[in-house]
Amino acid sequence: MHALVSRLRGTLLPAVVTPMSTEGVVAYDVLASYAGALAAQPIGGLAVWAHTGRGLYLTAADRSKVLETWRQATDLPIVAGVGVPRSESAQSLQEASDATVAMAQQAAAGGADAVMVYPLAALGDLPDGHAQAVALHERVAAESGLPLVGFYLHGEAGGYPYSPELIRDLLSLDSMLGVKTATLDRAIGCQDAIWAGRGTGKLLITGEDRMYGPSFMWGADTALVGIAAAQVELSAAVLRSWTSGDHSGFLTASERLDRFAAATFYAPIEGYVQRMLWAAVWEGLIPEDAAHDPYGPELPASERDLVIRCLEELSHYPAI
Repeated sequence: MHALVSRLRGTLLPAVVTPMSTEGVVAYDVLASYAGALAAQPIGGLAVWAHTGRGLYLTAADRSKVLETWRQATDLPIVAGVGVPRSESAQSLQEASDATVAMAQQAAAGGADAVMVYPLAALGDLPDGHAQAVALHERVAAESGLPLVGFYLHGEAGGYPYSPELIRDLLSLDSMLGVKTATLDRAIGCQDAIWAGRGTGKLLITGEDRMYGPSFMWGADTALVGIAAAQVELSAAVLRSWTSGDHSGFLTASERLDRFAAATFYAPIEGYVQRMLWAAVWEGLIPEDAAHDPYGPELPASERDLVIRCLEELSHYPAI
């Protein structure tokens, strides 16, 4: 078993945002400050180039510099999301696999400790899609030299449902640290995925921002979530109280986290990145001029008001 399994188990890894201008220019001075602030929080590692950080939209140069900035800020394990960059027109599954491998190799060169493999949604419709998905992960591990995190991602974000059989086959790979579920609101799919990993010894990673507390009750033991890109303590308190057996504290922490999730993760779901950036501004992590998501939908001012009102109310609650 890879050493990162025991190191990461029971910890929180924020899927971090990438501070940008309205034109998508990364604000590296802001990123360095944000990285330093998050690295000081109660986390076990972090994820760059993930959906929350718009990793597939970044240029190759920006990806390298974003990873370099985080690597300079912390010695904690860094997981890098890898897939097909939006700038690449992969015309076949072979080209998509090649692009994913190339991104994983870039992550390895930049000092990432592991990679999280974005699903290739086209595989979900193929008779041999299961075998091809396993082969993709094997290739990424072999050619990057890094351990892997599998990524069961909901369709609204470009993924497809992973069957329990696929989850088990992925977790059987020596290179696999664990599988992250991000099913959005599909409780049955999340349960089945987590239960498929029981007894494997691998990480059962929740990415369920709207089913965060319940996913631990279903068996998740580690968290890699976009909702921890700001207000880290809200997510950390849920995991901490659950693992310590403080069930009363767990219920209290879950109710607070759920309120924050209800103000940030809802339709249009792609708007969550901008809502998390607004939360980061309120917290003082990112200045206003670097809190833009040029790749998400335009949102009305009322949605920002909802985020701020929620955070103002939660700020008056006592610590758990």
